[in-house]
Amino acid sequence: MTALCRLPPLLAALFLCAAAAAQQPGESALAKANHCVGCHQIWGYRSVFPEVYPVPKIIGQSEEYLRAALKAYKSGAREHPSMRAIAAQLSEEDINELAAFYANGAE
Repeated sequence: MTALCRLPPLLAALFLCAAAAAQQPGESALAKANHCVGCHQIWGYRSVFPEVYPVPKIIGQSEEYLRAALKAYKSGAREHPSMRAIAAQLSEEDINELAAFYANGAE
């Protein structure tokens, strides 16, 4: 039995989500942003983990804000289990590209 199989189902799902978010060399900003679409590009989307809250739309946010937010999740300064797991997989280049992509209003 693998270690992943011994994890509670929700924790295993978060682990798999974070692994899927790991970027491939040369992957475009659009391809990287595909990992964000499921939560951040659905109008009125509400998350239920770790509690019920509206997920913010990030398109059009300032590049500086987006970069700072991703770095804070990556370092653990901002707490959200899903975002921390995803941001942990991002390189500096990934963070810069995603911040620029969403700040420019790309959908």
